[in-house]
Amino acid sequence: MTEYGFFLSCEEFTPQELIRQAERAREAGFTRLAISDHFHPWNEAQGNSAFVWSVIGALSQTVDLPVTTLVTCPTVRLHPAVTAQAAATSSVLLDGRFALGVGTGEALNEHVLGDRWPSFEERAEMLEEAVEVMRELFTGRQVSHRGPNYTVDNARLYTAPRGRLPVLVSGFGPKAAAMAARIGDGFVTMTPDADLVAAFRGAGGAGKPVVGGLKVCWSADREAAIDEVHRRWPTELLPGELAQLLPTPAHFEQASTLVTRDMVADAVVCGDDVDAHVEAVLAYPRAGFDEVYVGQIGPDQDAFFEAYRTRVLPALKGADAGARTAADTDRALETPEARMTGEGAPAPDESTKDAGDGPEFAPTDPGR
Repeated sequence: MTEYGFFLSCEEFTPQELIRQAERAREAGFTRLAISDHFHPWNEAQGNSAFVWSVIGALSQTVDLPVTTLVTCPTVRLHPAVTAQAAATSSVLLDGRFALGVGTGEALNEHVLGDRWPSFEERAEMLEEAVEVMRELFTGRQVSHRGPNYTVDNARLYTAPRGRLPVLVSGFGPKAAAMAARIGDGFVTMTPDADLVAAFRGAGGAGKPVVGGLKVCWSADREAAIDEVHRRWPTELLPGELAQLLPTPAHFEQASTLVTRDMVADAVVCGDDVDAHVEAVLAYPRAGFDEVYVGQIGPDQDAFFEAYRTRVLPALKGADAGARTAADTDRALETPEARMTGEGAPAPDESTKDAGDGPEFAPTDPGR
């Protein structure tokens, strides 16, 4: 059964607002939380960048929902040993209800110490080594590591996770999906792409969760909602690798002049049409996602939570129940020949497109 969570945007809201949103999410019926990790916002209109590990500590004392980082970069701005300590403490504070979502990062956040911004291939190699280092430290044993990118000397986490701490790996193409299947406990990707999910599962990710989500703007005034998204989150619609390469919010504001209001209206669910919200969210479980996180853009959080509590989440749960019934019927009718041949299974995407991390929540248009 798909779980529906709420996404906390450290770029857009103050720490106090994030904590209140988490409380409202629990009251509305969301069963999980995800949270971004940013040193900078994408633009000045978002205007925040709370330190994610402090916010997670506060969340642990406020709500009892599981928390996942979507996503943090453990390779440049923070050494993997420091990230491992932060993640382990978060897991302990949350009584094991913590998952560490990781990715190869963006220059926007990772350039701040003056390091050279590596190519995607280098960043992917760094991420793989970082995950190895963190997993060793999560055991609570003393660790020394000498690798091509990181050195750890006689380090030990005395406050270690109680049990396995899941590491979910982010990516947006078949190469990243294969790496996530190989080194991760799950896959994070932000467009409802069934072929990419199949590629992940076919590369060794069968039985591991696929996690994703979207941003929306619930409002009684659809035109005002479109304006709100266009002002705060035009970065969601930037093409190609710009999201990984641009170093400052000012650069993103310059690039965002390419994004028109009509593009936002076509790509992001705005307004109070319940069916539109339900269909946008359902695209993810239909593509094979196990966890879907929804973030509300703008200040009208109360209206969003009320609408999702009373209308959208009940409709999503009803659709899930119907889908399970249909799936049970399909299994009952499946022939032995189909089981043997795998007839009807989606084929993995055979393209060799490179993949990197983008803005945490892609638009609802799966063609991005």
